[in-house]
Amino acid sequence: MGTVRRRRGASPLVLLCAMAILTAPGLATGMAYAAPSAPATPAAPATPAAPASPRDPAAPLPGPGGKSLEQVRKDIDELYRQAGTATDAYNLAEAETKAQSDKIVEIANLVVAGQERITTLKSRAGAAARAQYRSGGLPPGAQLALSDSPSQFLDGAGRLRQGEKATSDLLSELSRTQSELQRYAQEASDRWKTLEANRVKQEDSKKQIQEKIKAAEELESKLEAEEKARLIQLEQEAQYKAQTAWLSTGAMKDVNGKATEAGKRAVQFATAQMGKPYEWGAEGPGSFDCSGLTSQAWLAAGRGIPRTSQEQLRLLPKVALKDMRPGDLIIYFDDASHVGMYVGDGAMVHAPRPGRNVTMAGAGSMPIKAVVRPDA
Repeated sequence: MGTVRRRRGASPLVLLCAMAILTAPGLATGMAYAAPSAPATPAAPATPAAPASPRDPAAPLPGPGGKSLEQVRKDIDELYRQAGTATDAYNLAEAETKAQSDKIVEIANLVVAGQERITTLKSRAGAAARAQYRSGGLPPGAQLALSDSPSQFLDGAGRLRQGEKATSDLLSELSRTQSELQRYAQEASDRWKTLEANRVKQEDSKKQIQEKIKAAEELESKLEAEEKARLIQLEQEAQYKAQTAWLSTGAMKDVNGKATEAGKRAVQFATAQMGKPYEWGAEGPGSFDCSGLTSQAWLAAGRGIPRTSQEQLRLLPKVALKDMRPGDLIIYFDDASHVGMYVGDGAMVHAPRPGRNVTMAGAGSMPIKAVVRPDA
């Protein structure tokens, strides 16, 4: 997709995209997402000639297993949401695994340096022992009795005390270095255990993701072409309904924050990815998951932020909804399993789920848990 021009006020691109996605034909123009009209009802399918019991054209199309198509939509959404939760766990375990691997390499370098230090200290200790051997190893009293010159003895005694202190310092340093090596060895062992635990978490999360996505895809694969088209329409209608209900609370009444320069760059990056497919664990450039999109957008803006939506919620400063500005991240659902980037005018850009592309949607089209700010 071409480069998105910087927003100035209410961007025509944002307004057009938002209107196209979230409003039905015939919506009166005006403030984006304000006072929308109900979506147009799809045309009823053609009635077969002389059926014994004609189907009510207003009735919903039946889904697999006799469920209504609306219930199938909810089942599919829930499976993908569970996959999103597992994806967040997978991404977090992956980030922790990398951090532990990096720390183990750091510890290994410290161990090598410590072993080299011990070799040097032992060499110095050996040299001191050999020097003492050459002096006969006589105690100070004996050296005084045998000395022809008391002044020479006192001078030698001073040097002896210096040598004793140097030897004591050397032995202390050797002992301290050996203790450090033991501590490094224990820390490395603990890090390996954590690393292995994270790998197990990754595998478990990966299995859950694959199972949930497979189950959702199997449900969707049982739908006829007409049902699939209607399913997409039901998704849009559900988003539209949620957005309308959210706006009716006056949530956007006082929201008029302006993006910072970094926020503008983050929004430009995120909106430029529209049309690219969702892929769990992906951070671009060809595909993204939800937190991969937001973290990469802010990295492009010059700010590194946590990789997962749950960590973004935990570590980034929270702001009140009324203070929201373009570039802020909206965390969705009680388990913080989804995230989008607010772009202004009541809209956000996000990577929705497998089978869908990065797109723009209403900021209130899903249950909002919190708003966080990467450039606070």
